[in-house]
This record gives sequence, structure tokens and C-alpha cells, in this order.
Amino acid sequence: MKFKKLAAALSAAMFAATAVPFTASSAASAAVDTNYAEALQKSMFFYEVQQAGKLPEWNMVTWRADSMVNDVVPGGWFDAGDHIKFALTNAYTATVLAWGLIEYRDAVKNAGLYELYRNNLQWGLDYVAACDKGTKVVGTIADDAFDHVWWGSAEVYMRKFVLKGGSDPRPYDEITCTSTVAQMAAAMASGYLVFKEDDPTLAASYLKHAESLFKLADTTRDNTDQGVQGGGNYYKASDFFDDLFYAANWMYMATGDKSYLDKCESDYIPEYPLENQSTDRKFTWGFCWDDASQAAALLYAINTGKEEWIDQVYRHLEYWTTGYNGKRVGYTPDGMAWLFQWGSCRHVTTTCWLAKLACDTIFKDDAAKCDKYNKWVNEQYDYIFGNNDLGLCYVLGMGEKNPSSWHHRTSSGVWDDLWSDLGTEKEYAHVLYGALEGGPNENGTFTDKVNAYQNTEVAIDYNAGYTACLAALLADYGGKPLADFPPVETPKWDEFKMRASINQAGDSYTEIKAFALNHSAWPTRVIKDLSYNYYFDISELIEQGASASDIQVRVGYDQHAGEEGAVTISDPIQYDGNIYYCKITFGDGRVVMPTGQSEHRSECQFRIGISDSLKTADGSKVTWDSSNDYSFKGLAQGGETDMVDTKYITMYDGDKLIWGTEPDGTEAPAYTVPGNTTDTTENSGENTDGTPHYGDVDCNGWVELADAVLLCRAAAGVEGAELSVQGRANADVTGDNKIKNDDTIKLLLCLAGSIEEADLNPNK
Repeated sequence: MKFKKLAAALSAAMFAATAVPFTASSAASAAVDTNYAEALQKSMFFYEVQQAGKLPEWNMVTWRADSMVNDVVPGGWFDAGDHIKFALTNAYTATVLAWGLIEYRDAVKNAGLYELYRNNLQWGLDYVAACDKGTKVVGTIADDAFDHVWWGSAEVYMRKFVLKGGSDPRPYDEITCTSTVAQMAAAMASGYLVFKEDDPTLAASYLKHAESLFKLADTTRDNTDQGVQGGGNYYKASDFFDDLFYAANWMYMATGDKSYLDKCESDYIPEYPLENQSTDRKFTWGFCWDDASQAAALLYAINTGKEEWIDQVYRHLEYWTTGYNGKRVGYTPDGMAWLFQWGSCRHVTTTCWLAKLACDTIFKDDAAKCDKYNKWVNEQYDYIFGNNDLGLCYVLGMGEKNPSSWHHRTSSGVWDDLWSDLGTEKEYAHVLYGALEGGPNENGTFTDKVNAYQNTEVAIDYNAGYTACLAALLADYGGKPLADFPPVETPKWDEFKMRASINQAGDSYTEIKAFALNHSAWPTRVIKDLSYNYYFDISELIEQGASASDIQVRVGYDQHAGEEGAVTISDPIQYDGNIYYCKITFGDGRVVMPTGQSEHRSECQFRIGISDSLKTADGSKVTWDSSNDYSFKGLAQGGETDMVDTKYITMYDGDKLIWGTEPDGTEAPAYTVPGNTTDTTENSGENTDGTPHYGDVDCNGWVELADAVLLCRAAAGVEGAELSVQGRANADVTGDNKIKNDDTIKLLLCLAGSIEEADLNPNK
């Protein structure tokens, strides 16, 4: 996992350093200064945050790690701010993303984003394909009752779920719901169109799935079987003829088989939804996971050129802009087209996608319509990116001002299941770059709270139409991806630490209450071989004629007694001279996990002292003195509220110091990639004597991922990535007096633990 993250971060830096921006020579500039390539780049980041299972090498999110690897169908995207996987929303999202790439492939390529986009799309498509089980499909994977009451990171979800009595793998549904199966068929057909030239074998497999899924959906024609694990609760599909109409158009586009269009005429179009109490075809509402009718109408108009369907698209877009036949979508007072309280930004950006594509296809010869709709799209996207009365950009990590809260568990980094503290007592661990939030209320207000789901929820389907439209806007206005994205995150708080207080202290013993805490989020993780040391000075015992062999130790209370995680305490171990320590070792340190109020810290109460009957040579009582003990410093006597974080009790991952300062001054190293075995405790501090500290490219005293990223960019000649004289000396790990990719590769091998830091010295 460690090398994968290193490679992914470096790959992102390389890509950004060499990407060629597309510059449109004829398109007008957008009204708001938005870099659409940056927006598309960050939207892909959001989709990588949502990845479940064993993460691919190209995943650029350094604070994510593998999760739910035993799911009956691994991989795919988590649906929203939770950890449920729905075939329906994975399929809907993959289709819309594919649609954007099919129509605006050249613009995405010219911006240097094609491989990034295609990789993320394939991730979703492969999951949809794997959910196809022939006569049924895997609909939902999760225990929705657990998922929506627990707040924590994906990486430790299963530890909490099993602790609460859940199964591994997670429960799932196999269903025949026509809407879900038809959306899956559409996804597979669109995937075929994307990959038929780049990867014919993969494309052929997608098409095979598309054909069997479409047959199953068309034969079943029933939405009754939506499953019990949450599919029917959270994504309750209504009518299915719109999905069949939509999928049939994709099947025609993939195969060229006119029978799919014939089936539209004979079977699906007669069932097209109508306006309430009218014989007019429905033109209100919007394209989403549960209503594909308007998207199907656009596809059918493109595929057939029939005027009645071109008119249907016109009526729908008029409804969203200036109104049609007395009906018009709602608008916020400051100008955003507002359909519905759930995902208001999602609905308008998805309609923008239909409008952009219509202008480039069925309306391309109608300048008046295209001017009107393109202007409207620009206005709506400007609103989304911050041109509104609140000045809020509803795409996280874009614009000048974002909401401070968003409903997303893993990016929050919460360790105690108390999401309600976010934005007040707890800060978010991570920036959820690229995620489109739900959006404003109908009156233009926005409730910036985690539990204001309608405003602050994020979801894969929210970003789908938004992303496809970005590809279209990129074709019009161009843009350049950021060269330094994603930024390398380092922890905002201590991930592992010790907290302690004095239970009691007398002239023959010290009794300590200690908490070992796991607040990890970069990424969230557990440590199996976990231990900590308590140091004490026995000088007073030596002076009284006693020795270390007279010291007695015992555990009085262990939170995990009787479990595999139960602690053991060592006899005194000499550290240096008269300084000794006892090591408290967990049987399985993974019991200290950031999954809840009782699990994120493990309590142990232990006593170190001597027998009351121990005598000096003259017969007087030998006394114990805590005041000179290293780990006793700064501790207060009292209960849990009196406990303090203390670096004088040191914590270890195996033999690696991860918290605190040992008595000789050895400090836990600054954050490096988890699992890094490179010893960075030596040579700490910036080198100022001109002698190279090989690998320390940024000259901050440590060899870490940031050095590899900087070296990669410097080797590529990226503006702003110039190295100092000392930095160039430190970067020349191959010893040829040049800065090139070979240096980067060698540094990566070190960070991955394949070679030692000492091996970076080319003169060794």
C-alpha cells in the first residue's frame, strides 16, 4: 500500500508537470474566471476518494487506503458520505461520465486529463460488470442500518462492523429490479463506446454484459425486487420504461442494431411519462438516477433526428430557462435554477450537461437557441463556482470560499463516532477536493452543518452530470490542470499518542492510568504490534542498597483483559544507567482503533514499586521516589478529566518510535508515509554545512514523500520547482551531477522501504 501511494502521488506530479493545456482559439472567455481543467482534475480526485476495495496504483489520494476488500463484489464507488455501494448509482454515474468522455474526448485529451478520466471511469464500469450475475445482479452491498448510524473512516469500517456483530463479507442483495439492470446495461454499452479503440478486449467484455443485462431488464419489466439492504430504502426506483428507453438508445449506439430503436417506438415511447392531467409528454423535472426520460429523449433525438424529439428536448430546456407553456423551474432569489431540496446543485448541473450537448448536436445550426442555452449554462456554473449572494463555491477545494461543513465520513477523520463536533470541536482531517455539495435552499440560504443533509451531502451521482458538463466547457474555454495537485497532506493532529494521570503515588509505588490513543487519518489505520514505555529513575533505590530486581510491576486494570488485545507488562528493562522502563505491550494493538468513543483509546492502570517490607542495611524502610522519574513529569493526580497528553511515555509500532521523546532526546520522527521503514531519526534538522543529506530535496531535515514530488517536478523543469544549491546536492542520489528521473526512482525505492536511506548516498 505504501509504495502504491508513493507512486500515485508521484504520478500525479509527473502528469501535472507535463500536461499540455488546451487553448480554444475561437471560444469566448467564461464570465467567471474558472479553470475548467482544474475543476475536472479535482472531480476525478473526488471519485478516487470514493473508491472501495483494494485501491489501484494510480489512486492519487494519499490519505486513503484499502477498505472492504472482502465485499462479494469488491471495488466500485461508495455512494455518498457513507460506505454503501449501490449498483444503480454506480451504473448511472459511470454512464454519464462515459457520455462526457465520448462527446468531448479531444478536449479532455488536449488538457492532459484523458488517462486520469479514463482510469476513474473504468473503475466504476468494472464494478458494474462484476455485479452482473446472469439472472440477477448484486444491487446493494452494506448493512444500511449500521452504515447510517456509525460515523468513521472506510479503512476501519469492517473492524467496527464486526465488533458490533456484523459479518465479513458484508451483507448484500441479489435483485432483478428493471431500473437497476437497465441502468447497468446503459453503463456497459457506454463503456464499450469509450474503450472500443483503446482496449478492444475490455470493450468487448463490456458489450457482452450490456447485451445480457439489457435482455434481463427488458424481459423482467418489474421493479418489485429492489432488495432489503438499502436499495429500496434510499434509491427506490419508480417507473422503469424511462430506463429501458435510455438503455436501448445506448445499445443502438454501441451495436448499430436498429432493432433497439424499433423497440423504443413499439414498447417504450408509448409509456413515456406525461405531464400531470395532460396528454403532453413530460418536459418538467430533470435527469437523475430515477428519471432518465429527458436524457433518453435527447439520445433518441440525436440517434434518429426526429423533429418531435428535438422539440421534446427544446421544451425541457425551455422549462429550465425561461419557461414553457406556463411552467418554469424555480429559481433562488440570486439566480440558480432550483428544482428540488435534495441535490439542488446536482439537478442544475446535470441539466446544464444536457443543454451543452444539445447545443453541440441537435441545435448546432440554431444560433439563437445555442446562444441562449450556452449563456444560461455559463450563468449557472458561475453561480456554482461562487457568483451568488453568499459568495460560496459549492465545489469543495475550488473558488475563494467554500462551505466549512460537508457530510462525508472518511474525509472528516473522526475517530470517536461524534460527527456532531465537526466544525466546532473537531476540524476536518482532509479537504474533499472536487466534491459538489447538495447546494442552497430555494430561498438562496445554505445551512452549513454536517447534518443538514440536503445542503451538505455529497454523492457520486451529484458529480456525474457536473463532470460531463465540465468536459463540454473545457472544449469551449480550455484550461490547464494544476501542476502541484494534489497537495501532499501531513497530519493536522497527533495520530498516535499517550495520555496519562496519576492514580496514586506513595513512598513505595507509583500507579498510573494511561490511555493509548489512535486518532489516525493519514490514512486511518490500526497497528498490530503496538506498545509503550514508562520510564523511571531508580537512583534512590541504588543509594539505599536496593536494585532493579527488587522492583515489582503489575497491571491493575486492562480495558481489553480477557481479549486477544490484552496487555502484558515487562519487568524493568535498563535504558541507560539508573534509568529503566517497563514496556506495556498489546497482544493485538488493533484493538486501539479510531472507530468509537471506547475504541479510539485503550485504558490501562499499572503499578510500579517495591515491597513495603524492603529494608536498607540498617533496617529502615527502602523508599520509592517518583519525583525523579522521566515519565512522571507533568502528570497530575485525579480522574480522566485530569489526564494530560505526555511525550514522556513513548509509543512504538514494532521497534519504530511513533510518539514521544525518549530520555536521551530521541524524538518520534515527523510524519512519513505509514509503514515506511526508513530511519529518519538520524540526521534530523536542516543541514547547513554543505554536506549532502541525500534524499532531503526540500532541505527540511527529513526524507519523505514531499521530497520525491519536488524532485519529480524539478526534473521535469516545472516552473516554481527550482531547487536550492543544497537541495540539488541532496537530490543527486545517483551521483552524476544531474537532476533527472533516475534520481526520483531511487528516492521512491527508499521511501517504499526497498533500500535504506543510507543507500541514497551514491558514494557508499
